[in-house]
Amino acid sequence: MKKIIVTVVKKIVFAICLVYAFNLVASGLDIFIPINIITVGVVSSLGMCGLLSLIGVYFILL
Repeated sequence: MKKIIVTVVKKIVFAICLVYAFNLVASGLDIFIPINIITVGVVSSLGMCGLLSLIGVYFILL
């Protein structure tokens, strides 16, 4: 049980860092993905594919 909790927390922290790093890199392009529970959930469950899908949704809705 402890191993599962540690794995989930690692994925959540990695997702937050990934979205934050993307926001820093893409700040010059005026692209911003907010850090909230939905975006962190998508990125933590899907990884880099989730981040790319959020970027795609951003461009579709823009």
